[in-house]
Amino acid sequence: MMTFARRFTAYSVLGLAAFLGGGALLVFMLFLYIGPLKLVDLGLAESTSLLFDACLCLAFFVQHSVMIRRSVRQRLAGVIPAQYDIALFAIVSGVVLMMLIVFWQESAYTITAPQGIVRWLLRGVFFLSLAFFAWGWRALGVFDPFGLIPILDHMRGTKRPPSPLIARGPYRWVRHPLYISLILMIWSFPDLTADRLLFNVLFTAFCIIGTVLEERDLAASFGEAYLDYKTRVPMLIPYRVPGPHTDGSVMRS
Repeated sequence: MMTFARRFTAYSVLGLAAFLGGGALLVFMLFLYIGPLKLVDLGLAESTSLLFDACLCLAFFVQHSVMIRRSVRQRLAGVIPAQYDIALFAIVSGVVLMMLIVFWQESAYTITAPQGIVRWLLRGVFFLSLAFFAWGWRALGVFDPFGLIPILDHMRGTKRPPSPLIARGPYRWVRHPLYISLILMIWSFPDLTADRLLFNVLFTAFCIIGTVLEERDLAASFGEAYLDYKTRVPMLIPYRVPGPHTDGSVMRS
C-alpha cells in the first residue's frame, strides 16, 4: 500500500511528464509546420541571433543525447526510483524544447520562399511524413515516450516484461522511421530563412547522430537479434524492398 506522499509524488510526476513532454511535442510539431512562433524578440543583430539559436539547439541536443543514453540512465537509477526514469527525461526534455521554441529568434534574411505547386508539394510532404511518423509510433505497440506506464505499473504493483524486438509496419522498411519522418518534416517547411536553414542542418545532424548512438544501445539490449535485423533493413533511407514479415521486438525510434 502506497503512502499518501508517494502516491502524490507519483501523480505529480505523471502529470508533469504528460503535460510538459506531450505538450512540448505538440508545440514542436506546430513549430515545424508554421515556423517560429515569434513569442520573444530579443532585438539581437543577425549574426548574434543565429549564434543564440545555435546555442538553443545545442542545449537541447546535449540534454537529450546525454539523458537518453543507457549508461547515464543506469547511473540515475542509483539516485531516483527506477519508475521515474523515463518520466524525468520527458519532463526535462519538454522544458528544454519549450525554451528553444519560445526564445527562437527569426532571421530577416530569406534564402528562398517557393510559391504555387512547389509550396503545396512541400506542405504535402509534411503531412505524409506526419502520417509515416504516426504509423511508426503505432507499429511500436505500447509506445510510452513520456514514461507513464512504469509509474502506473509501480502504483498497481505490477511489472511488464521487457519490450521485444518487432520488425513490422514501417520498421520493415527502415530501422528508424520516426527519425526519417522528423527529418522530412523539418525540410518540408517552404520558407527557408537563415535561421530555418541553421535549424534544419543542426537538427538533421542531431537525428543522424542520434540513430548511431541509439543503435549501440539497441545492439546491447537485443544482441544478435538486432545485429541480424541491421543486415536486412536500412537505417533511414528505404532503398531496399523488405523481405518476408518477421515477428519479434521493436526499437524505440
